[in-house]
Amino acid sequence: MALLFDSVVIPEVAVQDSDLRFPVRRIYCVGQNYRDHVKEMGGDPKSSPPVFFSKPADAIMPSGSRIAYPSATGNLHYEVELVVALKSGGSELDAHRALQCIYGYAVGIDFTRRDLQAEAKQKGRPWDTAKGFDASAPLSPIKQADSGEPADERIWLEVNGELRQDAKLSDMIWSVPEILAQLSRYYALRAGDLVFTGTPAGVSSVVAGDRIQGGIEGVGEVTVELVSGAPI
Repeated sequence: MALLFDSVVIPEVAVQDSDLRFPVRRIYCVGQNYRDHVKEMGGDPKSSPPVFFSKPADAIMPSGSRIAYPSATGNLHYEVELVVALKSGGSELDAHRALQCIYGYAVGIDFTRRDLQAEAKQKGRPWDTAKGFDASAPLSPIKQADSGEPADERIWLEVNGELRQDAKLSDMIWSVPEILAQLSRYYALRAGDLVFTGTPAGVSSVVAGDRIQGGIEGVGEVTVELVSGAPI
Protein backbone atom coordinates (compact mmCIF):
# COMPACT_ATOMS: atom_id res chain seq x y z
CA MET A 1 0.00 0.00 0.00
CA ALA A 2 1.46 3.34 -1.05
CA LEU A 3 1.95 6.14 1.43
CA LEU A 4 0.51 9.59 0.79
CA PHE A 5 3.90 11.12 1.58
CA ASP A 6 7.32 10.00 2.79
CA SER A 7 7.44 8.46 6.25
CA VAL A 8 8.80 10.64 9.02
CA VAL A 9 12.45 9.88 9.74
CA ILE A 10 12.95 8.44 13.23
CA PRO A 11 15.16 10.78 15.31
CA GLU A 12 18.47 9.27 16.39
CA VAL A 13 21.12 10.07 19.00
CA ALA A 14 24.82 9.26 18.79
CA VAL A 15 26.34 6.74 21.21
CA GLN A 16 29.72 7.53 22.76
CA ASP A 17 32.68 5.55 21.38
CA SER A 18 30.46 3.64 18.95
CA ASP A 19 29.10 3.72 15.41
CA LEU A 20 25.70 2.73 16.79
CA ARG A 21 22.79 5.18 16.86
CA PHE A 22 20.00 5.24 19.43
CA PRO A 23 16.54 5.56 17.76
CA VAL A 24 14.23 7.78 19.79
CA ARG A 25 10.66 6.58 20.40
CA ARG A 26 9.30 9.04 22.98
CA ILE A 27 10.63 11.74 25.30
CA TYR A 28 9.29 11.89 28.84
CA CYS A 29 10.27 14.65 31.27
CA VAL A 30 10.11 15.20 35.01
CA GLY A 31 9.40 18.67 36.36
CA GLN A 32 10.10 19.95 39.87
CA ASN A 33 12.48 17.13 40.80
CA TYR A 34 15.13 19.23 42.62
CA ARG A 35 14.15 20.84 45.90
CA ASP A 36 15.97 24.14 45.32
CA HIS A 37 14.48 24.47 41.84
CA VAL A 38 10.97 23.91 43.21
CA LYS A 39 11.63 26.72 45.70
CA GLU A 40 12.96 29.15 43.08
CA MET A 41 9.83 28.50 41.01
CA GLY A 42 7.65 29.39 44.00
CA GLY A 43 6.66 25.85 45.03
CA ASP A 44 6.98 23.76 48.17
CA PRO A 45 9.00 20.52 47.76
CA LYS A 46 7.06 18.90 50.61
CA SER A 47 3.62 19.50 49.10
CA SER A 48 4.48 19.65 45.37
CA PRO A 49 5.70 16.24 44.16
CA PRO A 50 7.50 15.95 40.79
CA VAL A 51 5.27 16.06 37.70
CA PHE A 52 5.50 14.42 34.27
CA PHE A 53 5.19 15.99 30.83
CA SER A 54 6.53 15.13 27.38
CA LYS A 55 8.27 16.48 24.31
CA PRO A 56 8.05 15.21 20.71
CA ALA A 57 10.89 12.90 19.68
CA ASP A 58 11.98 15.30 16.93
CA ALA A 59 12.67 18.04 19.51
CA ILE A 60 16.08 16.36 19.92
CA MET A 61 19.08 18.37 18.67
CA PRO A 62 22.68 17.10 18.73
CA SER A 63 25.38 18.80 20.73
CA GLY A 64 27.12 21.48 18.70
CA SER A 65 23.91 22.65 17.02
CA ARG A 66 23.08 26.27 16.29
CA ILE A 67 19.45 26.68 17.28
CA ALA A 68 17.09 29.47 16.27
CA TYR A 69 15.65 31.42 19.18
CA PRO A 70 12.06 30.09 19.28
CA SER A 71 9.01 32.08 18.28
CA ALA A 72 6.18 33.17 20.59
CA THR A 73 8.35 33.81 23.65
CA GLY A 74 10.30 36.61 25.22
CA ASN A 75 11.59 34.54 28.13
CA LEU A 76 13.41 31.39 27.03
CA HIS A 77 14.97 29.40 29.92
CA TYR A 78 17.60 26.63 29.96
CA GLU A 79 17.37 23.57 32.24
CA VAL A 80 20.28 21.12 32.31
CA GLU A 81 19.26 17.53 33.07
CA LEU A 82 20.42 13.94 33.36
CA VAL A 83 18.70 11.96 30.58
CA VAL A 84 18.04 8.22 30.81
CA ALA A 85 17.98 6.14 27.60
CA LEU A 86 15.99 2.88 27.72
CA LYS A 87 16.80 -0.40 25.95
CA SER A 88 13.60 -2.10 27.17
CA GLY A 89 10.59 -1.24 29.28
CA GLY A 90 7.26 -2.38 30.62
CA SER A 91 4.42 -1.32 32.87
CA GLU A 92 4.16 -1.21 36.67
CA LEU A 93 7.93 -1.64 37.05
CA ASP A 94 9.60 -1.88 40.43
CA ALA A 95 12.92 -0.13 41.03
CA HIS A 96 15.02 -3.24 40.31
CA ARG A 97 13.31 -3.99 36.99
CA ALA A 98 13.48 -0.31 36.06
CA LEU A 99 17.28 -0.27 36.38
CA GLN A 100 17.51 -3.29 34.08
CA CYS A 101 15.77 -1.31 31.33
CA ILE A 102 18.49 1.35 31.12
CA TYR A 103 20.80 1.44 28.10
CA GLY A 104 22.72 4.55 29.08
CA TYR A 105 22.75 8.18 30.10
CA ALA A 106 23.17 11.56 28.43
CA VAL A 107 23.17 15.26 29.24
CA GLY A 108 20.17 17.21 27.99
CA ILE A 109 18.90 20.78 28.00
CA ASP A 110 15.18 21.26 28.46
CA PHE A 111 14.49 24.62 26.82
CA THR A 112 11.33 26.22 28.21
CA ARG A 113 9.18 29.13 27.07
CA ARG A 114 8.86 30.32 30.66
CA ASP A 115 6.31 33.03 29.92
CA LEU A 116 4.00 30.53 28.22
CA GLN A 117 4.50 28.05 31.05
CA ALA A 118 3.58 30.66 33.66
CA GLU A 119 0.43 31.51 31.73
CA ALA A 120 -0.48 27.82 31.41
CA LYS A 121 0.01 27.27 35.14
CA GLN A 122 -2.13 30.29 35.99
CA LYS A 123 -4.97 29.13 33.74
CA GLY A 124 -4.64 25.41 34.55
CA ARG A 125 -3.70 24.53 30.97
CA PRO A 126 -1.23 21.93 29.61
CA TRP A 127 2.44 22.85 29.17
CA ASP A 128 2.76 21.68 25.54
CA THR A 129 3.53 25.04 23.93
CA ALA A 130 5.94 25.88 26.75
CA LYS A 131 7.89 22.62 26.59
CA GLY A 132 7.26 20.68 23.38
CA PHE A 133 8.44 23.04 20.66
CA ASP A 134 11.02 22.53 17.89
CA ALA A 135 14.66 22.06 18.94
CA SER A 136 13.71 22.22 22.64
CA ALA A 137 15.77 19.18 23.67
CA PRO A 138 19.50 19.40 22.84
CA LEU A 139 21.28 16.19 23.86
CA SER A 140 24.82 14.91 24.23
CA PRO A 141 25.84 11.52 22.85
CA ILE A 142 24.61 8.68 25.06
CA LYS A 143 27.10 6.95 27.35
CA GLN A 144 26.35 3.26 27.79
CA ALA A 145 25.60 2.29 31.38
CA ASP A 146 28.20 0.14 33.09
CA SER A 147 27.53 -0.50 36.77
CA GLY A 148 24.80 1.29 38.65
CA GLU A 149 23.40 4.74 37.95
CA PRO A 150 25.00 8.17 38.25
CA ALA A 151 24.03 9.12 41.79
CA ASP A 152 26.21 11.85 43.30
CA GLU A 153 27.94 13.32 40.26
CA ARG A 154 28.14 17.05 39.64
CA ILE A 155 25.63 18.54 37.18
CA TRP A 156 26.33 22.05 35.85
CA LEU A 157 25.52 24.58 33.14
CA GLU A 158 27.31 27.69 31.85
CA VAL A 159 26.10 30.54 29.65
CA ASN A 160 28.91 32.27 27.73
CA GLY A 161 31.39 30.75 30.18
CA GLU A 162 29.52 31.95 33.29
CA LEU A 163 28.42 29.22 35.70
CA ARG A 164 24.63 29.32 36.20
CA GLN A 165 23.67 25.87 37.52
CA ASP A 166 25.84 23.75 39.83
CA ALA A 167 24.50 20.85 41.90
CA LYS A 168 24.71 17.12 42.59
CA LEU A 169 22.48 14.43 41.14
CA SER A 170 21.86 13.33 44.71
CA ASP A 171 19.81 16.52 45.13
CA MET A 172 17.00 14.94 43.08
CA ILE A 173 13.75 14.27 44.95
CA TRP A 174 13.06 11.09 42.97
CA SER A 175 16.02 8.88 41.98
CA VAL A 176 16.30 7.39 38.49
CA PRO A 177 14.69 4.01 39.41
CA GLU A 178 11.93 5.82 41.30
CA ILE A 179 11.25 8.03 38.28
CA LEU A 180 11.04 5.05 35.92
CA ALA A 181 8.83 3.09 38.31
CA GLN A 182 6.45 6.03 38.74
CA LEU A 183 6.41 6.76 35.00
CA SER A 184 5.60 3.12 34.19
CA ARG A 185 2.38 3.47 36.19
CA TYR A 186 1.07 5.87 33.53
CA TYR A 187 2.79 4.67 30.33
CA ALA A 188 4.12 1.42 28.95
CA LEU A 189 7.82 2.21 28.61
CA ARG A 190 9.68 0.85 25.59
CA ALA A 191 13.13 0.65 24.06
CA GLY A 192 14.00 4.00 22.51
CA ASP A 193 12.39 6.11 25.23
CA LEU A 194 14.33 9.01 26.72
CA VAL A 195 13.57 10.36 30.19
CA PHE A 196 14.69 13.85 31.23
CA THR A 197 14.98 13.71 35.02
CA GLY A 198 14.61 17.34 36.12
CA THR A 199 16.87 20.34 36.67
CA PRO A 200 18.56 21.95 39.69
CA ALA A 201 18.24 25.59 40.75
CA GLY A 202 19.79 28.40 38.75
CA VAL A 203 17.54 28.51 35.69
CA SER A 204 17.30 31.84 33.90
CA SER A 205 16.69 33.38 30.50
CA VAL A 206 18.94 33.34 27.44
CA VAL A 207 18.92 35.30 24.19
CA ALA A 208 20.15 34.93 20.63
CA GLY A 209 23.93 34.96 20.57
CA ASP A 210 24.31 33.03 23.84
CA ARG A 211 26.44 29.90 23.97
CA ILE A 212 25.12 27.31 26.44
CA GLN A 213 27.19 24.41 27.74
CA GLY A 214 26.10 21.82 30.27
CA GLY A 215 27.63 18.68 31.67
CA ILE A 216 27.52 15.83 34.17
CA GLU A 217 30.66 14.24 35.59
CA GLY A 218 31.24 10.84 34.07
CA VAL A 219 28.40 11.21 31.56
CA GLY A 220 29.29 13.93 29.05
CA GLU A 221 28.65 17.48 27.89
CA VAL A 222 26.23 19.25 25.56
CA THR A 223 26.82 22.60 23.86
CA VAL A 224 24.50 24.73 21.72
CA GLU A 225 24.38 28.28 20.41
CA LEU A 226 21.22 30.35 20.07
CA VAL A 227 20.93 32.36 16.86
CA SER A 228 18.43 34.76 15.34
CA GLY A 229 16.30 33.70 12.40
CA ALA A 230 15.92 30.25 10.86
CA PRO A 231 17.78 27.19 12.22
CA ILE A 232 21.27 26.57 10.85
